[in-house]
Amino acid sequence: MNRPNPQNRPLIALMGPTASGKTAAALDLADWLAGGGVAGVTGAEIVSVDSALVYRGMDIGTAKPDREELARLPHHLIDICEPDQPYSAARFAADARAAIEAIRARGRLPLLVGGTMLYFKALLDGIDALPEADAEIRAELDAKASALGWPALHCELARIDPATAARLQPNDAQRIQRALEVHRISGRTLTDWFEQARRERETQRDAGLGRVLRIALEPSDRAVLHRRIAERFDVMLEAGFVDEVRALRDRPELHPDLPAIRAVGYRQAWAYLDGDFDLAELRARGIAATRQLAKRQLTWLRGMPDVLRIDSLAADAGRQLRETVANQLRNE
Repeated sequence: MNRPNPQNRPLIALMGPTASGKTAAALDLADWLAGGGVAGVTGAEIVSVDSALVYRGMDIGTAKPDREELARLPHHLIDICEPDQPYSAARFAADARAAIEAIRARGRLPLLVGGTMLYFKALLDGIDALPEADAEIRAELDAKASALGWPALHCELARIDPATAARLQPNDAQRIQRALEVHRISGRTLTDWFEQARRERETQRDAGLGRVLRIALEPSDRAVLHRRIAERFDVMLEAGFVDEVRALRDRPELHPDLPAIRAVGYRQAWAYLDGDFDLAELRARGIAATRQLAKRQLTWLRGMPDVLRIDSLAADAGRQLRETVANQLRNE
């Protein structure tokens, strides 16, 4: 019997909200595959789908895999740029495609793992048709935000494009600006653009990547997820998260308006170091911001097509994940 061509195997996309256990689940799945869990599959490599893990020097607050985890199998798109360097969804899609091609060429299975849903969408559905940036419109939006504040522009976006606004925080300046800019240029919402891209690629088998198995680890009990988020933030504080942000703050090229520093937790820790509030308030704000992030991630997941969902809190979640992947690979 001929072995299946690794190039034709489905791409595994393991998605989920923060603190849902994606990293541990992916490592366990990869170990199982490497141990012969599915005949003909000799191993896997992880492609990180996380907008914060790309930055060097941001380890504790991003829950970046530690040295032991990174040593268990190859990881890609982690620590690839400095916090002052821009990194876009379009660049991620290009980098991820290159990593996937190289992994398949080695005869291994690519595992896309993360919670940055815009990155998943950019790679799997495409966003290359979006209008290019317009400096004049951006300047007008910046001036309006200076006068009224970004929450006011978020309210404006909510009237124009409720679906996109629901995924963004009121102070997410970069993404609010881009969504309003696209609407002003084209007269169409980001939601419309994404839906058009999805329809155009339905016949292209996930934008030329081959068959994609989309799996979401979603907790059945939101209260348990919230408790995990709080526990993880406490672990980060104990591990020296504030010192990590202090080191970033001491770098003259970094400032709080950079996308990297606006990441959940980092923005709040930077403000704490500025003396805006005390440590207890940092903890409260950091946990609240992380809970809001998880809520937005779950909103994204609910709108994604063809997703197989596994309760990340189930006692047999690992077995369900292995069986789901095995069934798909055996039926390729």
